[in-house]
Amino acid sequence: MREINAGWRRLASGLTKLLRLSALPVALATLVAAAVPVAAQQVAARGSQRAELERTIQRRVLANGLEVIVVPSRGVPLATIELVVKNGAFTQPPEYAGLAHLFEHMFFKANDTYPEPDAFLDRAADLGALFNATTREELVNYYVTVVSDSVEGGMQFLSAALRGAQFRADELAREKQVVLGEYDRAESSPFFRLDEAIGHVLWGDFWSRKNTIGDRDVIRNVTPEQMRTIRDLYYVPNNSALIVSGDVQATAMFALAERVFGSWPRGEDPFRRAPVPAVPPLRENRGIIVEEDVNAVTVQIQWHGPSASKNEAATFAADVYSDLLNQPTSRFQQRLVESGLWQGIVVNYYTLNHVGPITVSGQTSPERLRDALVALHAELRATLESGYFSSDELEDIKAHRAVTTAFGQERATENSHTIGFWWSVIGLDYHFRYIDEMARQTVPDLQRYARTFIIGKPHVTGVMLPRGMRERLNLTEAELATLGTAR
Repeated sequence: MREINAGWRRLASGLTKLLRLSALPVALATLVAAAVPVAAQQVAARGSQRAELERTIQRRVLANGLEVIVVPSRGVPLATIELVVKNGAFTQPPEYAGLAHLFEHMFFKANDTYPEPDAFLDRAADLGALFNATTREELVNYYVTVVSDSVEGGMQFLSAALRGAQFRADELAREKQVVLGEYDRAESSPFFRLDEAIGHVLWGDFWSRKNTIGDRDVIRNVTPEQMRTIRDLYYVPNNSALIVSGDVQATAMFALAERVFGSWPRGEDPFRRAPVPAVPPLRENRGIIVEEDVNAVTVQIQWHGPSASKNEAATFAADVYSDLLNQPTSRFQQRLVESGLWQGIVVNYYTLNHVGPITVSGQTSPERLRDALVALHAELRATLESGYFSSDELEDIKAHRAVTTAFGQERATENSHTIGFWWSVIGLDYHFRYIDEMARQTVPDLQRYARTFIIGKPHVTGVMLPRGMRERLNLTEAELATLGTAR
């Protein structure tokens, strides 16, 4: 991720966290909690969340295939213009591992309109623009926030970077060092080696297509020709979306997008030219042990979860299932955390088109590791029992999700990112139906999901131990692979 104006980014991050329910001050959290049943009633009264989003979010596809999405919001006189491309780690064969991210770094460099690096930054300053970009597994997005009367300038700014990039060798050499510096910082974390080791086993030959940070040697030896290959293959209008949110008028934005991007030539479908291979299945349980200079024991267990396009229904159940288990008052948390076996534990499913991972992560002590894992797997199996989830718990979670989603839609830039993510991963129709589909989930749906993807299914169990602890515990990776799975 490229940082521009770090102070502003920290402030924005702080505000975002403030508005998340889990981080709200007590008084505001109380207000939100009180609003949950009211919000649920309002959603029911409107008929569906989809109808509300379709009324708010307006879309048009240009002749060249570029989808333009406009989300008017009159709160403050600002607008965010975001370009989303179906690129990212999932497009990377091993010889390109990490280059989607490096391409993102090169986006805001010298181009035909601003051939000198300083000229591009000077133009951003003239616009009063704050700009940034991120690379994820299944998308790359570039965005610029400006005052609402500078939207045309902001759109032209993005277009210049998109269509006229020069990929100068001197700039690529400098930016390569920046990315390698990011790699160094990531590698200095004690969690890096655990994540890498699990990733290699969990994804097998698909690992380069899940590993956003990439391979050090590939990054070190990058060429301008590789940057041009990425641009020519993936950066075409029929593989991209333009999102404009904030204090804007939809009709004017569609006309402006046509003027600025309408001449961008359509390209061949990149996924016909370079098909993404299937994710190889995980055949057996595996254990991973790493030792680092840490005090606690960190555990991370991962399964292959559903693909958003192949098993859409399971993705909704996955989110409700995770939400229920993560509730502090849930039986899951009471049995595992309140008992003292675990210091903390979190369940998560990450929605992706090319198989999203299911992750259970937590911390425990060395002397409790074996018992903690046995108890965890027993508790996961117990979620299949009748009465494990109550109807009241289920309804509260659904309402909670509706409220937190509504909060996100009130913040234009965050809303743009959310829309861009779903557009790239599975399509906006999924986003439109999300809350309605969550509301339809039943206990049998959650249990079907757990039975299909978690209980008794192959998984990778990784643990990070203090140095020397593996020998003291007499723990092997073979034992770890099956610990707690026998009934």
